[in-house]
Amino acid sequence: MAGALLCSGDCHIRNVPLLADVEKMGQVLSALGVRVSHQDDILDINASNITTSKAPYELVTQLRASFFAIGSILARLGVAQMPLPGGCAIGARPVDLHVRGLQAMGAEVQIEHGICNAYVPGGGRLKGAKIYLDTPSVGATETLMMAATLADGETIIENAAREPEVADLANFCNAMGAKIHGAGTSIITIVGVPQLHSVDYSIIPDRIETGTFLVAGAITRSEILLSPVVPDHLIPVIAKLREIGVPIIEEGPDCLRLLPAETLKATYIETLPHPGFPTDMQAPFMALLTLAEGDSIINESVFENRLRHASELNRLGADIRVKGNAAFVRGVPMLSGAPVLGTDLRASAALVLAGLAAEGLTTFQGLHHLDRGYDRLDLKLLQLGAKIKRVQEISTPELTSNGSNPPVTIST
Repeated sequence: MAGALLCSGDCHIRNVPLLADVEKMGQVLSALGVRVSHQDDILDINASNITTSKAPYELVTQLRASFFAIGSILARLGVAQMPLPGGCAIGARPVDLHVRGLQAMGAEVQIEHGICNAYVPGGGRLKGAKIYLDTPSVGATETLMMAATLADGETIIENAAREPEVADLANFCNAMGAKIHGAGTSIITIVGVPQLHSVDYSIIPDRIETGTFLVAGAITRSEILLSPVVPDHLIPVIAKLREIGVPIIEEGPDCLRLLPAETLKATYIETLPHPGFPTDMQAPFMALLTLAEGDSIINESVFENRLRHASELNRLGADIRVKGNAAFVRGVPMLSGAPVLGTDLRASAALVLAGLAAEGLTTFQGLHHLDRGYDRLDLKLLQLGAKIKRVQEISTPELTSNGSNPPVTIST
């Protein structure tokens, strides 16, 4: 959606989920003067008339991804004003890599009173540059790659993030006429072009949603067929599930079948940037390992504040100890239903998965986190046979985080 700002024509984006974050990003674009409409899974965006370079504070502070639009706005208008971002409180995610990269391309950037002000001196185009990222940040890679598509000359991003979403964004930009090579590797080369044209593009399946459903099948000892998926995007997740004892069969180039495991075995997990084990799958796997035989260790090396779900899993009867960025998980014979609270997006998914496997009733709150990144997860689980429903009654008021947000009840 941020990339669509680079185009002055119509962008039709397909396979778009119904997410709170998509809606908020649409509100950010609308505030900039962009025409946005979302029907079924198709998002239509027309940024031919961007009326302002200043994004609204109250929206950007709720959605970290909206900050990534600074590269596109700056490339199109030569000036951008973007509040510092918000999102899940899972650790420090500074924007210094974005800022230094834009400065390398000739932008003047200042951060004052929580606002990142950037402009190109003289009102011209950004200049191609060689940029080395201290860490392979997905957000910085995407921001700078978008900015470079309309820059004057060649930009090389070294130590770039290699996530499939980076490659998908590059393919989207290339479909609009950009010249991006190497996306999906650690070195991305972008040759700037004067302008981009309209596009009709389908985005890739969500590998984290796919992984979440794989874990849902594993934790409930169920057989699940998933399609369409991209197995190559899930190599570390599939490998770890097989190591735990869960059979997974690739039935086709875009189809995976998960079979019930006879026994769940303990393992060691360390989160790493792609192609390592994804940090977004750490919480769901922690839920799964609570029922594995033996002692597992999970080392969260990407974000320093992403183990808060451990205490909530313990409310369900798990045996987890946290020390620093490591969680020590001793498998238990069973989990028991209890009221729990989601603290961030993936933690919320993990608690729902644990509730599916727990004996009795689990009441989960924190749906505003869950709905940010999962398209009607409860309805999809219901179609798979889960006993799950959203309810208006709040039986555990001490856990209420958002009075307008009904809890989910899960019974086994």
